[in-house]
Amino acid sequence: MKKRNDFTMSCPVPIKDYPYVLLAHGGGGKLMHEMIERMFKEVFVPNDTVNSHDSAVLNCSTERIAFTTDSYVVQPLIFPGGDIGKLAVFGTVNDLAMSGARPVYLSLGFILEEGLPMETLWQIVRSIKQAADEASVRIVTGDTKVVDRGKGDGVFINTAGVGLMEHHLNIHPSSVKKGDVILLNGDIARHGMAVMTVREGLEFESAIESDTAPLANIVLTLLNEGIEIHCLRDLTRGGLASTLNEIAMAAKVEIRIDELSIPVREDVAAACEILGFDPLYVANEGRFAAFIPKKDKEKALAVMKKHSMGKGACLVGEVIGEGEALVTMKSKIGTTRVIDMLSGEQLPRIC
Repeated sequence: MKKRNDFTMSCPVPIKDYPYVLLAHGGGGKLMHEMIERMFKEVFVPNDTVNSHDSAVLNCSTERIAFTTDSYVVQPLIFPGGDIGKLAVFGTVNDLAMSGARPVYLSLGFILEEGLPMETLWQIVRSIKQAADEASVRIVTGDTKVVDRGKGDGVFINTAGVGLMEHHLNIHPSSVKKGDVILLNGDIARHGMAVMTVREGLEFESAIESDTAPLANIVLTLLNEGIEIHCLRDLTRGGLASTLNEIAMAAKVEIRIDELSIPVREDVAAACEILGFDPLYVANEGRFAAFIPKKDKEKALAVMKKHSMGKGACLVGEVIGEGEALVTMKSKIGTTRVIDMLSGEQLPRIC
């Protein structure tokens, strides 16, 4: 295996011989071995990782770790601002970050469809490598399966992540209290609209790009600055509205937000209007809500705005009561309406 500093981004699999994924690439034989050794291991596995068996043996420097898993089935596989590979890495890293953990290790499982162009797979592999480097995580183990043509929609990816807990806070909905304020790190609904505009063939003066990004660093910065974080949640499927409802139900609190305080880009708002979506319910992949004590509000906002992932940080609401699970919003015209949980999924195959 090449040393890491000799890494090149030219596809090591002989595409001229195998331009598409074959069932044999998941059959346990030579082609599967060649793809794993020459494509996946060459990119993801550092020389000092011992993982020649069915699991990776890892050294943990703390007794408290965070562990999560997720699967990614987005369609299209590649969209403005990202792709399924970047989504898989950042989505798992962000789930760890919402516990205040420092992400360190990822597993990576591919389910590939027979007939997938090898160039597409290689593009996704490169994207995963770049995302892992950006998020400072190591991919230490994985698996690959191939399914019949027409049974897999190109690529499905499963990841699991391990993170180290370097604080003693209980960052959880149960810690949310009356008087807490709610901060966002930026504008909402971009990821969902980036995917949907491609699906629907909509064109705007400038492309709507996904906000897909790693959130661990900004969360760790808040913790290192002494912010007393009660709860964190990334605004993925179901968007801001579903996130707030989940927290309200878990903590049995009443939450009120202000529509005028919630940032939505004009092109995103226009796309939502054309497609009939409410931005509050649209998925994000680089946005989170933080519940903190009111006393830390100004300091937390200042810290977030200095970070590249928090330049659009803002206060959007607060916890106004306990005992009843309810989310309401003060509208632009001054009325108050209930923000409920969606009964179904507004945007399928979004992440």
